[in-house]
Amino acid sequence: MRACVVHRAGDLRVEAREPVAAGPGQVTVSVALGGICGSDLHYYRHGRVGDFTVQEPLVLGHEIVGHVAALGPGADGPAVGTPVAVHPATPCDRCAACATGRRNICGDARYLGSAARTPHVQGGFAQLVTVPAAQIRTLPPGLAPRRAVLAEPLSVALHAVHRAGDVPGRRVLVTGAGPIGCLVTAVLRHRGAAEVVVSDLLDTPLRIAAASGADGTVRADDPGHPAWTEPFDIAVEASGAPAGLRTCVERVRRGGTVVLLGLLPPGEVPLLGNLAVTRELELRGAFRFDGEFDAAIGLLAGGLPVDAIVTHTFPLTECRTAFDLAHDRSVASKVLLDLTGV
Repeated sequence: MRACVVHRAGDLRVEAREPVAAGPGQVTVSVALGGICGSDLHYYRHGRVGDFTVQEPLVLGHEIVGHVAALGPGADGPAVGTPVAVHPATPCDRCAACATGRRNICGDARYLGSAARTPHVQGGFAQLVTVPAAQIRTLPPGLAPRRAVLAEPLSVALHAVHRAGDVPGRRVLVTGAGPIGCLVTAVLRHRGAAEVVVSDLLDTPLRIAAASGADGTVRADDPGHPAWTEPFDIAVEASGAPAGLRTCVERVRRGGTVVLLGLLPPGEVPLLGNLAVTRELELRGAFRFDGEFDAAIGLLAGGLPVDAIVTHTFPLTECRTAFDLAHDRSVASKVLLDLTGV
């Protein structure tokens, strides 16, 4: 089979690899589409994501849909040929985090396409991927793969909004109008936020945010915009930029909530700690997801307005072009790889 493999920063290749046969309790999926995530871009451009560094060749990708190709012995999964999405996480189910229902922060979890542990967990940008049957989700009839492939990032957005707390009737700021920020916007609108304002430095992402349900959009470099007049009840930092975090801390009301979703650069970053103290702000991290995956599939099948987020599709053989374009946020939002025609 063919796969998209990163070796080090800037070194991305399409390589031939041996498929992993489905063992006991496993399912092999023939991958149709994969979405390029911000973490994939970081591995490609910088050889790392936050504190996770590429130490060996790594098949990227964790946002994948396709159909069942084979069932391993004793696997309780859908029949061969069934359209499916793949939940990318395998928590240990033994640690304290798992025992308290927070499997998304399991310290021993395996996650497709991640360098968080060595050997790395190989990812989903491959023609065939084998995972435990528990990670397979049958797609509802009529849910197109192009929408279904958003299940993983939509799950991230759902978890972040859950971490934000009481959303209905609240005024919410989202900093960063990348795919995750736009999906957070759609979820906030679905959950009954009174007003959702999205900020970014570029116009194209802001147009996509508006199509995803934002009531207002504002250039982050426009301090005089009327949207900044009143403080926000909640702010979700989805850009992964220190300046975005600063904006969130500055713009929420006293006693407000800031959700840190975007992964910041490695090492220490500036934080307006005194404002957090004197205003008694709540700073809450949001990392990955768990049970939200099933809810995300349901929302996509139900017509959540997120179609504008998918902007481009490339064959696997053009993965470098796809990754380079995905980095250009003035043009692209969610870029997909098509693995069916290789």
